[in-house]
Amino acid sequence: MIRINLLGQKPPKKPSRAVPAGMAMTLVLLVGSLVVAGGVIWVVLNQKTKEIEAVSLRVKNLRQQIISLQSVEAQVKSLSAQKQVLDQQYMVLDQLSKNRTGGQELMESLAGTVVRTDAVWLTAMEKKGGTLTLEGTAGSINAVANFITELKRSGKFGKVEISESRQDERNPNVATFLFKLTAEFVTAQSSQPAAPAKS
Repeated sequence: MIRINLLGQKPPKKPSRAVPAGMAMTLVLLVGSLVVAGGVIWVVLNQKTKEIEAVSLRVKNLRQQIISLQSVEAQVKSLSAQKQVLDQQYMVLDQLSKNRTGGQELMESLAGTVVRTDAVWLTAMEKKGGTLTLEGTAGSINAVANFITELKRSGKFGKVEISESRQDERNPNVATFLFKLTAEFVTAQSSQPAAPAKS
């Protein structure tokens, strides 16, 4: 149905409905709670992000340290291998030096002993380890005995034992004796007393 306003008056306004006070308060509290919750979440998220960044930085530093330590470990292994090689070379050189010194010392000691003994001539010498086998010719049995005595007196030879002594029949006009004996050569290194153990 169509209504026509013939009087030219404005129709009366419909009264507006008022929002209840309780509902407004609830709305304010809800919005406030959302704002506070959002702020708390932002603060926590920001803090966790910083912690993650700090942990990531720490992990990166630890990885760099691991790489550095692996490099150091490789260098240590290389130096250890070089040390073993050098130790072996030193042991060989030391042994050669001892053998050379021992050989020189042996020849000097043996020559000095022969010179101090009359009518003794050495014809052969064999050295196995520290044991010597000496063969020679002497003008008499007493000369062989004197040679053994001089070997013992020198302090350079121990366990001197005669294994063979007989007259040389190759030249019946001259009385000579062939002899063979064994002795242990005592080097300067082996004759030194062992150092006392430190307590």
